Amino acid sequence: MVFRTLLGLVVSFFVSASVWAYGTGELSINPSHPNQYTVVQGDTLWDISGKFLNHPTQWPQLWSYNSQIKNPHLIYPGQTIYFSVVDGRPRLSFSKGNEGYQESGVMPSSDTCVVSEEDIHNGRTSFAMAQGGKLSPCIRETSQKAAIQLIPTETIAKYLTSPKVVGVNELNTAPYVVDFAGEHLIAATGDKLYVRTIIEPKTSTYTLYRSGETFKSPETGEVLGYEAKYIADTSLVQEGDPATVVIDKSISDIMLGDRLMPKPEEQFTLNYFPRPPEESIKGSIIYVLDGVNQIGKYNVVVIDKGTKDGLLPGHELEIFKRGRIARDTYSVVKNDQVKLPDEIAGTLMVFRPFERVSYALVMKASQAIHVLDKVQTP
Repeated sequence: MVFRTLLGLVVSFFVSASVWAYGTGELSINPSHPNQYTVVQGDTLWDISGKFLNHPTQWPQLWSYNSQIKNPHLIYPGQTIYFSVVDGRPRLSFSKGNEGYQESGVMPSSDTCVVSEEDIHNGRTSFAMAQGGKLSPCIRETSQKAAIQLIPTETIAKYLTSPKVVGVNELNTAPYVVDFAGEHLIAATGDKLYVRTIIEPKTSTYTLYRSGETFKSPETGEVLGYEAKYIADTSLVQEGDPATVVIDKSISDIMLGDRLMPKPEEQFTLNYFPRPPEESIKGSIIYVLDGVNQIGKYNVVVIDKGTKDGLLPGHELEIFKRGRIARDTYSVVKNDQVKLPDEIAGTLMVFRPFERVSYALVMKASQAIHVLDKVQTP
């Protein structure tokens, strides 16, 4: 039996510091958690988990011990989630009657049957057992809804394949556009380009890039990589020097000197499992891809750590706002200064790591975040 509201009220009373032992780790419950929450359109699994947990990455632990939430990736707007404690373990469950909705995504339908000859003729009916053992046709109205996402995947989708980060010589040594075919001043979809040099190609599809931001270590000034901005997709028509390619799709005007690289065949997933990295990571935010000065929730940033440092898709890092330098006017030391402590400012999740840098999504922001703020393993 699930003691929903009653046991939800006594969680903080019985558990000091809101920490629950769970398996090999500890489940950190948000002390201000609600006893129930109704999912609304636009919610993410991360947001909902954060209402009940101090660390949303622990959601698999909290949601694994229940009989109703068989798949936490299938949570739908309109469902009510209850917090309770069963056999000494915190648990989330659905209100009675929504179990089928969790699995199918279809809201429970009304038992009222509406039947007409037109409905029967057009096949818009189902059959229900009427009194006396006879089948009678009836219509059941249902509402199909999409399950909520773990994270807002539409925010990061455009960064999964392009732009990309390349090495020092990777872009500069790639074939480049030398001229437009047909005396065009501006090339568009369907137009041909002359490119130097594509000989003995291993593929027939190429992506056109333009040199973008240079990513450097804020500590040493070392170049960590170069941003390759996506310009167009092209197909090889004729190899050679120059080679000929045709533009399949473009998002910007093409310029002489733009570089071609084989179209990436990387496979990307939008089903992330946020968790802390196994290694101790200490780095910094070095760039924001959305072009804003103050970074907030769901902005995409670049950090100065990558696969070489052990980062993988889904790894979660805490963001710390760098403490400013304050002048101590009361010190006996003339012009004395003190560095104020770094303060936790949010959480980010790596979704596309490269060798020396990574793209990451800010999942939580308790205050304004800026370039050069620190990131580290929780």
